[in-house]
Amino acid sequence: MSDQSVSPEEVRHVAALARVSLTEEEVDRFAAQFADVLAAFERLDEVPDVEVEAELVNVMRADERREGLSHDEALRNAPESEDGYFRGPPVS
Repeated sequence: MSDQSVSPEEVRHVAALARVSLTEEEVDRFAAQFADVLAAFERLDEVPDVEVEAELVNVMRADERREGLSHDEALRNAPESEDGYFRGPPVS
């Protein structure tokens, strides 16, 4: 929980800008949540800047030619085939 407080009026103002109606219970709950969000942003300011440029490494493997399926192997699991081709459902 943050020490920084967000007033219920600020929550109502943001809700009005967003055209969202809130109950008083929601206003209180969101005021606490806004304070937590602001505290999280303050913690991001504490992260030190990094001056070192990242070293880029190629993570892609080299292309490698491999044998593919034969025509018969490709058609083996097809639900239907006709004249050596896959047969699909009619499209209308």
